[in-house]
Amino acid sequence: VQLQASGGGSVQPGGSLRLACAASGRSFSDYAVGWFRQAPGKEREFVAAISWNGGLTRYVDSVKGRFTVSRNTARNSVYLQMNSLKPEDTAVYFCAAASTIDTIRDAKHWGQGTLVTVSS
Repeated sequence: VQLQASGGGSVQPGGSLRLACAASGRSFSDYAVGWFRQAPGKEREFVAAISWNGGLTRYVDSVKGRFTVSRNTARNSVYLQMNSLKPEDTAVYFCAAASTIDTIRDAKHWGQGTLVTVSS
C-alpha cells in the first residue's frame, strides 16, 4: 500500500489543522494507521493511531484532548484533526500503516511527511 500525507501548513498557536493520509494500491481497511512526527533535531515520535475498523484509538499524552484520529473507509483515508495547536507541535508529520495497532511503531508502510508549523 502506498500512503500520501497532506494538509500541513502554517498556523498560529491555538489554531487547527486537519491532516489526511490517503492510501493507494490496496485498501486501507486491512491496516491500522498511525501518525508520527519529527521535529527538527529530535527523533521521530508516535502521535496517534487507529485500528483497522476504527474501534480503537491511541494517543501520546501530549496531544490527548487536542488531536483526534479518524478514518473514512469509503474514501480510503485516515485523518488527524489537530486543535489547540502549540509551537511544540511543529514537526514533519508522517502516516504509516501496519497490520495491527499494537505493531504500528514497527510499520512497514510509510508516507512522505507533511510539515506543520505553529508560530505567531
